Parts: sequence; structure tokens; C-alpha cells
Amino acid sequence: MPPPVQTYYKPIKHPKVGENGYAGFHPGKVERLPKGWQMYENSRPLPCDIIVEHDVGIKVRDGCVLYCDIYRPASTDNVQTEQDRVPAIMAWSPYGKKYNGILSMKPMPFGLGVPKGTLSGLEKFEGPDPAEYCSRGFAVVNADSRGAGDSDGYICIMGTQEGEDGHDVIEAIAKKEWCNGNVALAGNSHLAICQWFIAAEAPPSLKCIAPWEACSDLFREQFVRGGIWDYGLFGFIEEHTHRSRNGLENFPEMHRRNPLSNPYWEDKRADFSKIRIPAYITSSYSALVHTVGSVRGFMELPTDQKWLRWDAYQEWYDLWAVRESIDDLAKFFDRYLKNIDNGWERDTPKVRLSLLKYGEGVEPIQDIAVPDYPLPDTQYRKMFLQSNGTLSTSAPKASSVVSYDSESPSDFAGFTYTFEKDQALAGLVRANLYLSCDDMDDMEIYVIIRKLDKSGKEMLNFNLPWSSVPIKSFKEMSPREMSNLVVYLGPVGMLKASHRKIDESRSMHELYPFHPHDEEEKIEPGTIVEVPISLWPMGIQFEEGESLRVQVSGQKVRLQEFASDGEKGINRGKHNIHVSSEYPSHIILPFL
Repeated sequence: MPPPVQTYYKPIKHPKVGENGYAGFHPGKVERLPKGWQMYENSRPLPCDIIVEHDVGIKVRDGCVLYCDIYRPASTDNVQTEQDRVPAIMAWSPYGKKYNGILSMKPMPFGLGVPKGTLSGLEKFEGPDPAEYCSRGFAVVNADSRGAGDSDGYICIMGTQEGEDGHDVIEAIAKKEWCNGNVALAGNSHLAICQWFIAAEAPPSLKCIAPWEACSDLFREQFVRGGIWDYGLFGFIEEHTHRSRNGLENFPEMHRRNPLSNPYWEDKRADFSKIRIPAYITSSYSALVHTVGSVRGFMELPTDQKWLRWDAYQEWYDLWAVRESIDDLAKFFDRYLKNIDNGWERDTPKVRLSLLKYGEGVEPIQDIAVPDYPLPDTQYRKMFLQSNGTLSTSAPKASSVVSYDSESPSDFAGFTYTFEKDQALAGLVRANLYLSCDDMDDMEIYVIIRKLDKSGKEMLNFNLPWSSVPIKSFKEMSPREMSNLVVYLGPVGMLKASHRKIDESRSMHELYPFHPHDEEEKIEPGTIVEVPISLWPMGIQFEEGESLRVQVSGQKVRLQEFASDGEKGINRGKHNIHVSSEYPSHIILPFL
């Protein structure tokens, strides 16, 4: 499909034998891996014989050839009857067909808790392990998307192009002699994100999707969240995982050309109204880009056959190391790819909630069955910011101003609420702040909710089970290990004040307004404006005597680990938060 706006591409590193699992280009190569085969000394032995077809080329509608590796049970080598055929699970991404979980987890803090021997090495990064699913009677197709590895074209991230390509590959796979005609999509992060766009193209053979942690809007949820440009995470991914002989979309250049949303960026926002097949969605509170996409997907998919599970741990740990999660996903695929009446609809709660408790040696509360999300009985409490640094259910009568240095990474305005009894907060969060700045005509504002212990000390949440790592406290972690992957500070919101315009007709919820980002509304210095800032969903259990603190600042609040994290943005001088009955700055919190 021709892009809606001319797209700028840039060259990136080429595939190199021995790097990221790349083993060269071998179309037509077929091998049989016997039961007990191991890729590495500490990898999982195969539980059954598996046939591997390498670099299978599939031509899509514009003539480009995309390549995939196909792993299937050895029993499919001699298909005689319909019962011999198996469904396919496709893992789609630009990360390389053979860049696996073992290689990708090796440099991660604590290997992200995934024990040795868990993975076979046949799994695509962020994808399902063929050792697991071939033994259960499925084929796994690891596909290189357009431009990735040896596939033709340039790498396209999200949008109609990726959706059409996925449609065409699915339909080609469904016609393979060994396939029963049923295909699913599975995987985490990009392997989940692409599912929204492929499923929206409605390939007839796609029977269900399992987007585990899936951003749904490249502009609003990753690169330009709140109107503020941030390429740190993707820049890291681009450098370390993307390989192409042709190139990749040049997102910094596309943003430089037009920092507002336009047809190019809108094409990279998932249209959930077109997806009508069963969906098993997961979300977590700690993901840097995926949380809202998963929630919006669950809320907006026009089908009753959708399930949402809140994962309390880091996404890759849940995908590969949690046996209950693996078995649950296999049950979902059995139901919709094999048509097995296994009680999935009867036994699976529509929503499974988790609550983070924070602290050392403390584990979250998981698998709380609830009827819907957001929870129907949520008590949304409007908490007003007070000049003495507290939160109250009443707006202050006297007018005052609380200020912070917008250029300082450490300065913020904090407002605290202490719980008089045990209390869970879970759901959507929105702050409405009345702000002014005497020094410039715009502001970048960041809001974060921090959990405080009974003595008022900031708490951290560990995103892995403490039993999965060789430490017992945060103090034992090295600077490299203190990563956003494994440590969560709290729910965050951000907005450039000139992008404050809202289109309520496109908002997924009144607490999560839709910002068109189609124009800038600059502010006369010194003028007070209301700035609506939606935070990403929260799920935190507080004990009696613990507190939450709402922090407002001019700099991003997260662990610094990417090259651009130290950039200070546009802010200059002090930001003033106005608190009074006339300017009732507040935050709406979801009490259960």
C-alpha cells in the first residue's frame, strides 16, 4: 500500500552471520531435529522430533518476498488425513527469525529470572517456543517482517503495510499441506503490537490472537507520548536488534518534518473496530510503552470473546518462565485453533487483576477475578492538591501557588495522602492541573504516583519474583541491574501544555482523554491554563499507614538507562501550580 505521507528511510546494520543468531540465508533447507536435541548446553532438550523448514519464501501482494522459518511436529512429514494436519501459531517481527530468548536474555539483569533450561533456543525473541508448542500439536512460524533479515523491502513498524503483509503470509501458511487451515498470532511486545494491525485486515484463516503487552498507537504511546518526543527505548532496540539489507523507517526524521500527528502517524494507530475474533490480552503496570494499548484493545474490541489478564511481573518472564501462563495460552489455542471444547469460556474470568505491593521480599497479589475493566464498582475520588503538600477531598478555599524548577531533574511539587486502612487502588487515573509559567509559552509536565512506606520513604516494586534472583534487597543491585525492566517506580503521565486539546469523541474513557496532537495552542507567559494529564493505569495495594505521593515535575521520572534520558526538553524557569476553589487542581484516583 502506498504510504499516506512520503516515508523517509535510513540504512541500518545488515544481518551478519554469528550475530543475533543469524545463520545465513538457506532457502529450501529442511532438517529434522530429534527428540532430546539441544541447541546449547543449557538449553531445553526437545521433547519430540521437530521438522524445521528454513527461509521459506512467501510472496505478498506487492511482489515482495518475506521469509519465515517453520517448525512443525515430525508427524506432519507424512500427512495422510485431515487429522494429521496441525494449526499454526505465527510469531511476526523485525527482530530476526533466529534471534532467540536465550541470546536476548543473556545481557539482561539477572537474565530476567528465566531459569537455564527453560528455553530451547528455537523460539523467536519475544515469541512462543516451538519445543513447547510442537509437542502440543501446533506448528510455529517465525516470520521476518518486511525488510527484516533477508526479507524484501524496508522495515515498516506498525500500520496498514504490516497488516497487509501479515494477512498475505497467514493465508499462504494456511494453505500448506501440513496446516489444518487455522492460524493464530502470538508473542509479546512487537509480536503483540503487530497483531492489532494484521487482525484488522481480517485474514479468513486467522482464528484468534494473543497480544501479550501491546502498544496500539506509535505516536501517542511510544514516540510522542503527551506530545513529547522520546526515542530512547526504540533507539536502543534499533541499534541492538534490527537488521536489514535495505533500511528502516526513519522516525526521528518523520517527526522533525512534522512534530504533530498527521496521516502517517494516524496509520500507526490500531483500529480496533475491525477486529472481531477471540483475543487473549495481557497487560502490566510496569511496561514503558504497552500498558494503554492492551487496555484500549480490551475496552474497544467489538467482541465478547476477549479476555484481559494483568501480569504482575516483567513480560518476558511471564511469557517464558511461568508454567501457568504457558498452559493457559495453550488452552486458548486448543479452543480456537483445534475447536476443542475445553471449557475456556466457562472457566476463564473475563478479567484477572493483579495488585502490586512494593518492597523487598514482597510478592504481588495475582489472579483476582473481576467482571470487567475498568472495574464497574470503582469509586473514583477527586483528590485536590493543597498548598501544604497534601491531598484532600475538598478544594482549598484560599488561593496559593506551589512551584518547582522545571529544569531540575530532582525538583518537584509533591502532594501526599496517607491511608488510614488497607486500601487497593486499581484502574485509570487523571490529573487536571492549573498551571502557568512566566518564562515561556509552553510547558512539558510530568506526573508520577510514588508509593511511600509508613515512615515516608519512597518504595520500589520488583518486577520479578524475588525467588528468581540471587539478591534479597534493592541495595544489592548494581547500577546496570537497576533497570526499568526489573524496577517500577509508579504510574506516570505526561503532556506538553500546547497539546492539551481533547477530542472526547475518540476518548476510550473520560479518565483517559484522546489528544489529537494536530495543532499547538501556545500560552501567553503568565497565563493560567488547565492541563488534563492522564496517567497510565495503576494497580497498587496500600497498607494502613502507607502513603501515595503525587509528584509534578518538568523532567521525566524514570531510571536513567538510555542515551537520551538526560535530555531536558523545552522547559525554562519555574512552573506554577495554582490551587484554590477557582483553580481546583486535582487528581482522580480509582479506589476499590
